[in-house]
Amino acid sequence: MTQRNALLVRGGWDGHEPVETTDSFIPFLEEHGFRIRVSEGTGVYTDLDYLDTVDLIVQINTMNTIERGEFAGLRRAVLNGTGLAGWHGGIADSYRDNADYLHMIGGQFAHHAGIEPSLRTGEQSDNYLDYTVNITELGKSHPITQGIADFELHTEQYWVLSDAYNDVLATTTQSVRPWDAWNRPVTAPAIWTRQWGKGRIFVSAPGHKLEVVNDPNVRTIIERGLLWAARGSEVAA
Repeated sequence: MTQRNALLVRGGWDGHEPVETTDSFIPFLEEHGFRIRVSEGTGVYTDLDYLDTVDLIVQINTMNTIERGEFAGLRRAVLNGTGLAGWHGGIADSYRDNADYLHMIGGQFAHHAGIEPSLRTGEQSDNYLDYTVNITELGKSHPITQGIADFELHTEQYWVLSDAYNDVLATTTQSVRPWDAWNRPVTAPAIWTRQWGKGRIFVSAPGHKLEVVNDPNVRTIIERGLLWAARGSEVAA
């Protein structure tokens, strides 16, 4: 097995358990031949010589900021073939003030619907709903989601702003409740991939906390997504 390099970049809001969730995938990556480096911030993105050796970046860094030079290094790596993967706000709600980052990722968290207002207590669970992740026709044949049927989750349901360049493997539909601002159901990507230059990007909107990434369907999808995004995987595809 050829050894490849994976960089885990984590930080931001602790409620997304960036340490716990990324740590949980390290044994899987090591079993698949990756040498792991963990960075507790984005400064590593300025180390261009090191990034040239990285085959996969796993980023879980929610509601944070990125300096211009750091983003330039990240984008350069992806354009040159480094895979970029992540889940939930760690990749889809990372750097809200960087339009070029949002363009590269292809989806930005906008909202997660809440329970009936009178039942809310100010806890994260105010935004936990039962919902379905629906596999698309493309997803039924894609190596990341092939063989996985539609499945149910009880967690945050991301409303994602996106564009038509994404290859959407799964969607989820926001229903309409009397207290919501919208007046018809809205379907958004839940799992998608994106080609950016020579690099592959994989995003899973589900993944709020460790208990969500430990859901068997979510974990299988993320594990496959990490392998799919990594440089060199396209040769075997």
